[in-house]
Amino acid sequence: MADNNLDPHHKYREQHKKRLSYMPWLYWKLKPNQKQWAQKWQNEYQEYLQDMEMVEIKGDCFISPLANLFAEPGRKIIIEEGSFIAADCVLHGPILIGKQVSINHHCTLEAGNQGIVIKDYCRLAAYCHLYSFNHGFENDRLIKDQPTTSQGIILEKDVWLGAHVGVVDGVKIGSGSIVGMQSVVTKNIDSNIVVAGNPAKKIKER
Repeated sequence: MADNNLDPHHKYREQHKKRLSYMPWLYWKLKPNQKQWAQKWQNEYQEYLQDMEMVEIKGDCFISPLANLFAEPGRKIIIEEGSFIAADCVLHGPILIGKQVSINHHCTLEAGNQGIVIKDYCRLAAYCHLYSFNHGFENDRLIKDQPTTSQGIILEKDVWLGAHVGVVDGVKIGSGSIVGMQSVVTKNIDSNIVVAGNPAKKIKER
């Protein structure tokens, strides 16, 4: 193994790893000599992740080592080919991520018991938060002692969530729909429409 202190490319590669972690779409645009070390780096990390957690990675994906994926037995995370998860994300299964899904930095996906399904080609901009569970708030007990419920969240194909979008438990967003930045989705959204606001409301059709 080469001594990193003698490798003139070591510092560059470490910075490039950080760049890829926050801008993973660049991974598929690397030149052949760059892709060689980057793919080895990804293969090693993804093997480690699949050994440590109930994570299943299918095909050529990118997962930042700075992301946090937690998948105990019964809470599996499945990631289909061509998808990426950027740095500082937190994912807690059960989660199904389809093909060519983009989950940008600082997203949080907490799947509760019923899970989160993100179908093919969806785009989640930075700081999106999906919570597939909820706490009770009856006045006869402390908040910390309230029971939780979980219904699940589904994003159909080709959904785009803008930065800082929140999605609450029980919501289904139809294929081709777009949610504007800083919106909070509290109800189901039909296909091929644009919504925005808190709570999110229809702006127009695509």
